[in-house]
Amino acid sequence: MSRARMRVRVRGRVQGVFFRAETRARAESLGLAGWVRNAADGSVEAIFEGEAERVESMVEWCRRGPDGAIVEGVEALAEEPAGESGFRVR
Repeated sequence: MSRARMRVRVRGRVQGVFFRAETRARAESLGLAGWVRNAADGSVEAIFEGEAERVESMVEWCRRGPDGAIVEGVEALAEEPAGESGFRVR
């Protein structure tokens, strides 16, 4: 099993639509670690760390987001795994 870490920024109508709560629930169901937060510019930022296929699945979900979200763009940057544990909303 290969571990991966991805830093993601999601732009569009992504605040006020339960994006963070839904992200946490999905990440936890996939056994991923990391965090998600609203950014001052209206985007949502997240770190996902865990099994590579599951991290990629989470990034793909971010391209759609929860009902009510209008995702206009997703930036994903691979990073070295840092040993994150647990998933939290910041």
